[in-house]
Amino acid sequence: MPIIEIGQICVKTTGREAGLKCVVVDIIDKNFILVTGPKKVNGVKRRKVNIKHIEPTKDRLTISKGATDEELIEALTKAKKLEEMSKPIKPKLQAR
Repeated sequence: MPIIEIGQICVKTTGREAGLKCVVVDIIDKNFILVTGPKKVNGVKRRKVNIKHIEPTKDRLTISKGATDEELIEALTKAKKLEEMSKPIKPKLQAR
């Protein structure tokens, strides 16, 4: 299982938001994390997600735990990843 950290950019692999990028805002427990798009950027709402339903990328932002969407947009702008976050990608298929 890959290490998930706060600020990690991930791709959702299941659900209606599959293929959209999100950022880890908080770690709830060993199975669930809190992610956001933010909604203004790519439509991913802030929600609890099972870690089996995301695919972490190598990209990471420097944000605080529980950062607001405004703080996240500012961090994405500073890292020059705002435009990249709005483009959907095809997630890898998970083995079941």
